[in-house]
Amino acid sequence: MACPFQLSKDGIELQFATNHLGHFLLTNLLLDKMKSTAKETGVQGRIVNLASTAHRRSDGKGFDLNKLNNESKYNAFSAYSHSKLANILHANELSRRFQEEGCDLTANSLHPGIIGTNIVRYITTNSVLASIFSLVKPFVKDIPQGAATTCYVALHPDTKRVSGKYFAGCNEATPTSVARDAELAKRL
Repeated sequence: MACPFQLSKDGIELQFATNHLGHFLLTNLLLDKMKSTAKETGVQGRIVNLASTAHRRSDGKGFDLNKLNNESKYNAFSAYSHSKLANILHANELSRRFQEEGCDLTANSLHPGIIGTNIVRYITTNSVLASIFSLVKPFVKDIPQGAATTCYVALHPDTKRVSGKYFAGCNEATPTSVARDAELAKRL
C-alpha cells in the first residue's frame, strides 16, 4: 500500500500490477475451467475480488488506463485506490457477462477491513501518517476477523445467487458511483 513508484517486470506500475492485474490474469486463466465445471457438476462457482474502502479515494478522473505508468503523475495513495477500484469494476463486469451468458458463476468484491498486517510498511516512513496509524492500530482487525467477509462472500448460502455486489463487514455495501460505472468496467 502506498509504495514508491516502481514498475513490474512487465513494465506496469507495481501496485496496479500486484493488486489488480495478477488477480485479473489468474481469473482469466481459470475462467473456462470454472464455467465448464459449473455446467458439468451443477455446482455454482464464485469469484471474489478483494477490494478496499480506499477505492472511495479514486474519483475516476485520475484512473486513466493509458497513463498508469506515468511516474511524473504518480501518487502512491491514488495508485492503491485505483487498483482497488479496478477490482470492483472487474467483479461487476464479470457479473454482467455471466448473467448475459447464463453461466452459473458469480463475481463479487469486498473490503475486508483494516487488518493488522505489514501493508502499512511504506506509510509508517512518514512521521505524520505513522502517528495517525498508531492511533488507529488498536482498532484494526486480526487475521480471522479480516478473513470473515471473504469467507462469507465465498461460502455462505445467503450469498449463493448474489453477484455484482460489494461487501464490507459481512454485509452488502454501496461502493462509489465510479465503482458502479458499467462503461468504465467494460473498458477495463
